[in-house]
Amino acid sequence: MIDLHAHSSASDGTEPPAGVVDSAVVAGLSVLALTDHDTTLGWAEASDAARAAGITLVPGIEVSCSRRYRSVHLLAYLPDPAHPELVAELEEARSSRESRLDRMVTRMAADGLPVSVESVRAEVEEGATAGRPHIADALVRAGAVAHRDEAFARWLGDTSPYYVSHYAPDPVRAVEVVRAAGGVPVVAHPLSRTRTGVVTDDLLEELAAAGLAGIEARHRDHDPAAVRHLTDVARRLDLVVTGSSDYHGQGKLNRLGENTTDPEALERIEALATGTEVVRP
Repeated sequence: MIDLHAHSSASDGTEPPAGVVDSAVVAGLSVLALTDHDTTLGWAEASDAARAAGITLVPGIEVSCSRRYRSVHLLAYLPDPAHPELVAELEEARSSRESRLDRMVTRMAADGLPVSVESVRAEVEEGATAGRPHIADALVRAGAVAHRDEAFARWLGDTSPYYVSHYAPDPVRAVEVVRAAGGVPVVAHPLSRTRTGVVTDDLLEELAAAGLAGIEARHRDHDPAAVRHLTDVARRLDLVVTGSSDYHGQGKLNRLGENTTDPEALERIEALATGTEVVRP
């Protein structure tokens, strides 16, 4: 089984990179992609764990993008982590996330919610990419909610009065940077029901013209009709079709291996990559 979308505590997952690998082994996966938000921090630990566990690791990143207030997430597989343009984009995104987090927490605390900048910072591992899930974790720890999903539904969604945007590159720019870094860009859950707006067919066509390589069609947020539609779009645009769990440990209900990618799709991704290599046992 091949699962090409998982997060660790290097961003907003609840397990360390090695722990995600261990969970992948328990789930029966043969291939796992670690795709933390805007960071490669977990690659080394996950690579060592994968070699020791005897499974294959695909190093990746989930790059947060935005187009006219529409959130677009781009999975970047096998890029060169030292490529200057990629490094600059990721550093700007992480820096913006940090200041955005403080502003959201300040607004929430002013309304009496049991969070502070200090309590949220305590949820973020050193060097990890900060995000709204860390605010949710602080709210859970304070007893205000039982789970991250409840925190997002009540206070942390895109339409919440506490929401603050952060820097995110235009998706076309992100596709171009990932390609320049030798990576393989695949748009993540484009018809997700959990974000404001969806990625339209017109935007998918624009991204394909810029170098998009694939579409994550099989995902928890896509019903059968959405999967069929995205598969048809991918076929028409000659794009790879992937399936993934979008695993976050205990941070989401998503389970490793609940959606998977065909071996032929992974072979095509690997053939397109020139930035870094798949880690094999």
